[in-house]
Amino acid sequence: MSWEVETEEIQRRRELALGQGGADAIAKQHSQNRLTVRERIEHLLDPDSFEEVGPAAGAPHHDADGNLVGFDPANFVLGFGKVAGRRIVVGGEDFTLRGGSPSPAGLRKSVYAEELAVQYRLPLVRLHEGSGGSVGGTGGKGASLPGPVNTPARFRSVARALATVPVASAALGAVAGLPAGRLVASHFSVMSKRTAQILTAGPAVVERAMGEKKTKDELGGWRVHTKNGTVDNGAEDEAACIAEIRRFLAYMPGNIYELAPVQSCSDPADRCDQNLLEVVPRNRRQAFEMRSIIASVLDTDSFFEMGRGYGRSQITGLARLNGQTVGVWANDCKFLAGSMTADGAQKARRFMELCETFSLPIVSLVDEPGFMIGSQAEREATIRHGAAAVLTAAMTTVPWASVMIRRSFGVAQAAHYGPEGYVLAWPSAESGPLPVEGGVAVAFRREIEAAPDPDARRRELEEQLAAKQSPFPRAEALGVHDLIDPRQTRPELCRWLDRVQPLLPSLLGPSGFSVRP
Repeated sequence: MSWEVETEEIQRRRELALGQGGADAIAKQHSQNRLTVRERIEHLLDPDSFEEVGPAAGAPHHDADGNLVGFDPANFVLGFGKVAGRRIVVGGEDFTLRGGSPSPAGLRKSVYAEELAVQYRLPLVRLHEGSGGSVGGTGGKGASLPGPVNTPARFRSVARALATVPVASAALGAVAGLPAGRLVASHFSVMSKRTAQILTAGPAVVERAMGEKKTKDELGGWRVHTKNGTVDNGAEDEAACIAEIRRFLAYMPGNIYELAPVQSCSDPADRCDQNLLEVVPRNRRQAFEMRSIIASVLDTDSFFEMGRGYGRSQITGLARLNGQTVGVWANDCKFLAGSMTADGAQKARRFMELCETFSLPIVSLVDEPGFMIGSQAEREATIRHGAAAVLTAAMTTVPWASVMIRRSFGVAQAAHYGPEGYVLAWPSAESGPLPVEGGVAVAFRREIEAAPDPDARRRELEEQLAAKQSPFPRAEALGVHDLIDPRQTRPELCRWLDRVQPLLPSLLGPSGFSVRP
């Protein structure tokens, strides 16, 4: 007697599961320019590398004779796969079934995703489109029992994953409730400008509770969430979102016990860019393009910016230096003169935590005029968030190289220099307790007001004090490791990275920060 009948039923269930919510539901998904979750996983992974976990999870339907006549698969697809030959865990809601609202088996699989990633120490990718629970419960509209008091804390595994492996998430349709909470619990997140919204609650709930009548895009479209820091990046469509996740993973180690991969590099380590000699204008009030410096100093076309629409005075991203992954943090003087705002400080703090967690050296290109001032800055608690960024930098253990490009002032400047960091200065650098303009206005107010030509006296004083903030006295006092020709920045940084490379293995493993403001 064989098990052929049961074996055939296994195969039948798997075939039915691949049908997802049915042909009509799939066609509707496609008509709205959205892929199904299985198609998304296929686009993300290397060909033929998907190894599904729990393909038989779901609810079978039998006829009166006990024959299988239908099967509702779990509406969360989960498994292992490879991206550029490196294994990951990947999962996502199946919107063709219950609109992504979790079925009992779907909820179990979604919760299992983080546990798998931690167990196998593999990067986790979530491809989100779905909502949280419904008032009818995961089992439908019938009565359902709450979990017992000893149910394991659901979000502990989410926190453990963030502390152990790279986590990247994409919003590819409407994402609300529990999936939205999981989406933002990531090291890198991206949303489709064309199809995605991220919602704590949808329009109907918001209108009923708050009296606001808004569309999904007005509540949680990309224009909202790429500016407020809910997600790091917005991408044009699903394909672009998936491409960004693949790129993010390429910079990252598999987990906190591994170093980031080093790629072969055809960009000479001793390359010097003549343009760096002129990029910073002699006029101290004139802005310059920091991203051009980043492009000149790092490996060609290697800068992957994260969070450009949020905290815009601060630039953060991953890049390579002679093939090695580094975190890059710089100021954008074209936005609020590069000053540290409340959201800029939060962005910088989170980025430093990413680098510390995965043992990535940090390159800081400094043009910091200080904390943002004014009534709005006070309302946004800039000093609290800024102090948190300063203390985060002070508590890091990864190697730092800070290049003083132009300004380095106030308490905020301390966030740009890590403990025992390597500090270089360009001849355009200027530093001190506060910028000349603010210091002159305070310290010499009466003298300026009493002068026959107050504006002329103000400019004279500013020029005199600016000369004292020159990098030459600082270099003479060993206040920096070296004062360099800007064209030598890449060679100097490559030599620094070669020196610190042997230190990185000792940094592997869990990281931790104590309480910060």
